[in-house]
Amino acid sequence: MSVATKPTTSKKPSKGEVTRQKLVAAAAQIFNTSGYFNTDTNRIAREAGYAPGTFYKHFDNKLDIFLAAYERWVANEWDDIRVEASKTKVDPRSLKRIYRLILKHHKDWVGFRSDLRALAATNDRVRIYQAELRASQIEMLAKMDGNEVPSKRDRSRYLFILLTVERVCDAIADGTAKLSGAREDELFEFMVQTARENLSSL
Repeated sequence: MSVATKPTTSKKPSKGEVTRQKLVAAAAQIFNTSGYFNTDTNRIAREAGYAPGTFYKHFDNKLDIFLAAYERWVANEWDDIRVEASKTKVDPRSLKRIYRLILKHHKDWVGFRSDLRALAATNDRVRIYQAELRASQIEMLAKMDGNEVPSKRDRSRYLFILLTVERVCDAIADGTAKLSGAREDELFEFMVQTARENLSSL
C-alpha cells in the first residue's frame, strides 16, 4: 500500500496538494527501499515526475518530507485499524487480525521504519514529532476502548500498548525477533495478553 494515496478530505485536492501528495508518496517509497541517508531531494522530485526545483516549493528540506511521509504512514495504518475494528466487536480473535494488519504495515515499510528509529534516536525534531503523533494515537486508542476522557494513568496504559505493539512488530518485521529465538505466534499471544490486561473493552 502506498503512503499518501488516501485523501484526508472529500473535497477535490488542489493542484498544489496533488503535487505535495505525489512528492510524499515518492519520497516514502525511496526512503523505504534506498534509505533516508542515501536519498536526495532531486531524486525525490524526479521520481514524482517533477523538476528538482519543484520540491522546494512544498518542502524546505529532506527531513520535512520524511516527517510528512511518517505522518501519512501513521494515518494510513490507523485508517486500516479502524476499518478492521468496525467489522466486529473487538475481542482476542479480532485483535489478532488487527495485529496482523499492523505487522503487515511494518513489514511493507521495514526500511522506512528502520530510518525512523535511527532518526528518532539522534534528532530532537523527529523525536518530538514522534511524541506528538503518539499522543494522537493514544486518543484514537482511547476512543476505541470507549474512553472519551482518558486520565494520565490511562494514557500511560495506552502508550504501553502502543510501544509494545510497535516495537514487537518492528522486531518481527526486521528479523531481529527471529534471530533472538522468538516465535512470531508466541509474540502475538503475548501482545493479545497485554491488551486484555490493559484495555477496558476486552
